[in-house]
Amino acid sequence: MIQLKISPIGNSLGVVLPKEALVKLGAGKGDTLYLTELPGGELKVSTLNPAVAEEIRLGEAFMDRYRDTFRALAK
Repeated sequence: MIQLKISPIGNSLGVVLPKEALVKLGAGKGDTLYLTELPGGELKVSTLNPAVAEEIRLGEAFMDRYRDTFRALAK
């Protein structure tokens, strides 16, 4: 578990992510992080935009469904 402390940053509040957290997230300076609410009220921090993740999932399902068609077109 990584413990974070909320600190004032200008007129806002924020947290500083330690290096080990950034390594686990695969994130660095200038990257965007997404905070997503999970069922049960928990929050998840990720580098993956949930909207993009859903689009990727739908695209993969489409490609799986029409795998034979794509193979035929690739010839």
